[in-house]
Formats: sequence, C-alpha cells, structure tokens
Amino acid sequence: MNTYLQALPHGTTLSCRSAGEPGRPVLLFLHGFPEAAFIWDGLLTHFARPENGGFRCVAPNLRGYEHSSSPTEVSAYRAKHLVQDITALIQIETRDSPTPGQVAGLIAHDWGGAVAWNLAALQPALLHKLVIVNSPHPGAFCQALAHDPAQQAASAYMNFLATPEAPALLAHNDFERLWPFFTGMGHGGTHLAWLDEAMRERFRAVWRQGLHGPCAYYAASPLRPPTAENPGAAAVQLPRNMLEVNVPTLVVWGMDDTALPPSLLDGLDGYVADLRIERVPGATHWIVHEQPERVAQLLTPFLRGAAPV
Repeated sequence: MNTYLQALPHGTTLSCRSAGEPGRPVLLFLHGFPEAAFIWDGLLTHFARPENGGFRCVAPNLRGYEHSSSPTEVSAYRAKHLVQDITALIQIETRDSPTPGQVAGLIAHDWGGAVAWNLAALQPALLHKLVIVNSPHPGAFCQALAHDPAQQAASAYMNFLATPEAPALLAHNDFERLWPFFTGMGHGGTHLAWLDEAMRERFRAVWRQGLHGPCAYYAASPLRPPTAENPGAAAVQLPRNMLEVNVPTLVVWGMDDTALPPSLLDGLDGYVADLRIERVPGATHWIVHEQPERVAQLLTPFLRGAAPV
C-alpha cells in the first residue's frame, strides 16, 4: 500500500493511500466517521488486481482526519469545502488516466457518502459510476431527521458530536465514548469479530491525531435532529439540483444498521434515475469490516459494467 500527502490547489493537503498503477482508470474511496482511509485497504488491493479491473485505487483521509489538513474553524467543514477537496483530488488523480477529469467509480460510506451524494448531484461529469454504502441520500435523510421520531432518536448522538466539548469527551479514558459507535450499531456477537485489538490500535493511532476535525463535520452541518435550541433539519430546504443524481448508482445497505435504518431507502428511486439497491441481511453500519468478501462481490461486476449478482 502506497501512502503520500497530496497538496490541492486551494491549500488543503490530503493524506492518501493507493494501490494499482498510475495511468489506469481511477476508483476513489471515501471513508466516514470515526474511521480513516485505511479501512478501504482490502478493496484497494482487490480492485487493483488485473482480474478485477486493474484500477488505480485511491483512498484519501478526508480533511480533519489522520494527516490531512485539519482547519480549526468549524465553517471549514461545510459541504462546499468537502466537495471542493474531492473535486480537486479527482482532477489530480485522473490526469494520466484514460478519462482525465473523471473517476471510473466513486465509492463512499457514511460521511464520505454525504460528500459523494453532493458531488454526484452537482458535478456528475466527474464520475462514471457511484457506489454508496450505508449513507443516506440527503433528501431522504433531511425529511427523516425533521419529521420521523424514530430517526431523530437514532441520530440523537449527532447533537452531542456537534458540541465544543465532544472532542475532549470522546478522547477521555482510551476513547471510551467512541468505541460504542462500533459496538452499539448492531447486535454484537459475530458482528464485532473484526474489532480486535490490532484494529483498535489502528483507530487509536488515527484518533490521537485529534478529534476536532471529525466532530466539526457535525457542528458544521444543519442536518441533525431538531432540539429546543436548534431547529436542525426542520429548518433546511434543499434545492432540487442538490438532490437529483444522474449517474449509474449502486447502493449497498447493511440491513441491521441501527443508526441508519433501511427505511431511508424508501423513495430513493425518486432521486436517482439509474439505481440498483443491494440489501445485505445480517450486516450493520460497518458492513465493510463485517462482510468484506460480500461487499467486493457486489461492487466488482457493477464497477466493471455488469449488474450485481
């Protein structure tokens, strides 16, 4: 696995991981909270192999994570800045590819998915295909946060993460308030076999770089449950041009996700013209860790042009 720092023209630097030869079609992978680019290593290696497409695979750490730029201002984590980072990275990483300025596929989970949905709606020419893993479409999520009591309860943690105190509280006592984001979003047991001590240490290494950036995503976003002090999503009206996606899209959803339930898939075809949905029973929000072979199995034919089996 290659690691490097990529400077972007607007001053941000993203720490990246990559596999595969430069000059090949590019797949770009975006992680979510509270993870980092390394979670994609297995898929980077998989898709770099000739039999799986021989792609050039790149996974950046989003701004605020690991060794990427971590601005102190919460406003620096608004969606427009996150999209700007990935737009610039696409231009750089694809300049020697067969399709300069366009990735063959954008694969994203959780907060990475939020960025990817926005990018696909606003700049569809930058990607040939889109893959979303357990990350709600902003239109559906906004409506659920504003009006669905069950989703409001499931997402209550977002309001905690948006507070100024959250980074210090999360870091306390070996990150005791962070581990439940993994252990509490499913049904335990075999779901957690992947979270061994070696994996925990990889997460610790990322979190020790600082948690202000990861938490600032929540503080900067209005898409969170309403409270007495803040109307949150109830005050948000998203324009239609930020919601319609006109690139072929595969959505993979772990059906046991307790924070983002499968009901968020309802009506998704009203936003996405060319849509495939793969519902995976027995998987949680952390499906990439729990069922990596199944994720690879679903993504491979889609990214190579065929329909998922």
